[in-house]
Amino acid sequence: MATSHQRIADPSLDTIRQLMRLNGVERLLAKALSPNDNSKNQPYLAGSFDVTNILPVGPIELDRSPAGKPTMKAPISLSWLQLDGTASVAPHAKLILYPKYPEVRLSGFLRDSRGAPNELMNARMEGRVLLLGVTGDRRVIAWVGAPGSAVATAISSSQSPERLGVFTVVPLSTGTGSTTSQLLDALGKIHLKGWIDSHALDGTGQLRPCRASNCVGYTLEAELGVKQNGYSAPDFLGWEVKAAQTTNYLKPAASKAMTLFTPEPTSGFYRSDGFEAFVRRFGYTDKRGRPDRLNFGGTFFVGVPERNTKLTLLVDGFDAATGKITDATGQIALVSPTGEIAAGWDFAALLNLWNRKHAQAVYVPAEKRDAPERQYRYAPKVWLGRGTDFTRFLAAVATGSVYLDPGMKLVGASTDDPEIKRRSQFRIKYRQLASLYEGFEECSVLGGGAS
Repeated sequence: MATSHQRIADPSLDTIRQLMRLNGVERLLAKALSPNDNSKNQPYLAGSFDVTNILPVGPIELDRSPAGKPTMKAPISLSWLQLDGTASVAPHAKLILYPKYPEVRLSGFLRDSRGAPNELMNARMEGRVLLLGVTGDRRVIAWVGAPGSAVATAISSSQSPERLGVFTVVPLSTGTGSTTSQLLDALGKIHLKGWIDSHALDGTGQLRPCRASNCVGYTLEAELGVKQNGYSAPDFLGWEVKAAQTTNYLKPAASKAMTLFTPEPTSGFYRSDGFEAFVRRFGYTDKRGRPDRLNFGGTFFVGVPERNTKLTLLVDGFDAATGKITDATGQIALVSPTGEIAAGWDFAALLNLWNRKHAQAVYVPAEKRDAPERQYRYAPKVWLGRGTDFTRFLAAVATGSVYLDPGMKLVGASTDDPEIKRRSQFRIKYRQLASLYEGFEECSVLGGGAS
């Protein structure tokens, strides 16, 4: 039987913030709940898939329920905060993604959770507020404030709140500015340092020299206090941090390309017959004359046959005109002139990679020098992107902003054991990054704001 502590108790917002911090919360979000946001109707979290870039979710899977069109679902590690500082796990909590609308709802959040706020979340009630605290290890700690409670009143009366999707960003400490101002202030201090020795902050918090090709990013993260970890993206106050190396950080090359992700195909000949058979069938002899080598490369844009492979990139199950997924079982595919799928990437698999990106990102131009030791310096102006989701990625593919740039090879192709290289990367030019975000602007890190 669930306790009724949340209905009776009326803690202050400061108390809840303190308890959230004790549970490892690094970012606190709030959403006003409507009467329909209850256990029966499933609380509404987003009118797009952007919430999967805001909240940490588990593997997204297709749900082929016979009751209707396929949807997608993803588990979320959610627990309900208790006033004694503990948290009660909600083992069946998950997000339900409805591509048709699109929208995302929270489900299963009360079942088998002894400390869940049943009396508040089973009711149709105006004026409630849901707090979701995101921890560094990808858990979510939740609390519901009753109508008229101290928490609900404090959230509704906040001045000029910072927004992230449908959520209000709640500072974890009083007196701190917005995450944007804190980010720009930190980057300003890094810029003023000038040339910085190449280094990284390891998982134990120790600074180590860095000699790898991606040290430009590790050095920036280390300066921000971000440790190397097993997650796909660095996190500074909820911002994804991307360093963009260039020859002149005051005039970064807009034509420079960046890799978004490198997913292995999930369907087609590549999947059924394997990598080696795929390159032998659809690849070509090395163009530089290197002996006994087969390549599969090129730049693949939607609707344009690639000249060496004759394959065409297509998006199936997405309507570019409306920006909506029309078929949850859809995919991005390389198709032969006869209509055969050579390689395909289904939406669910791609979404699992895309949701590791943050809803907001900062791109920081940087320069490198190697004498006497490798050093980097970071630009006085950066790009801020806010509000991304998977449908924006699909739209960018459909319109040609994002392209497939594979680099596959078989070296010693005539032997029984050739050397292989797999790489199926989706890329975008820096000048087209804005297509991935709802808002994209250049900002000074020296107090000048947007340029």
